[in-house]
Amino acid sequence: MDAYRRIQTGKTGEVHMVVFKDKKILDDTVLDEIKKESTAFLGKSAGPDVLRDFANVEFMASAMLGLRGQLHRKIAAGHGRLKMCGIRPEIFQVFKLTSLDKLFSIHKDAPAALATFT
Repeated sequence: MDAYRRIQTGKTGEVHMVVFKDKKILDDTVLDEIKKESTAFLGKSAGPDVLRDFANVEFMASAMLGLRGQLHRKIAAGHGRLKMCGIRPEIFQVFKLTSLDKLFSIHKDAPAALATFT
């Protein structure tokens, strides 16, 4: 796995994995670092299938939703698929309230999400 400061990356089969290291993603500095690291990671591979694992994240700023939308468009433009997993119920509620649970493919955990890429 490649190690960045805010994310840990790797590959399972043909799926690129991104695991968030921080328990709290709240301030702009952390969000900016995540954006830079995610962009650098995605720049290494055109059109990858990506699984973003939020299992470590306990709290998250709503600005993170905008970042997910940007990454979703970038990955889709390269004919890749973006899926997410490990989102805590209290964070998932925000997805439901904003109807983002219908836009994004969200799964319970990494094994469940990886199975949907085949």
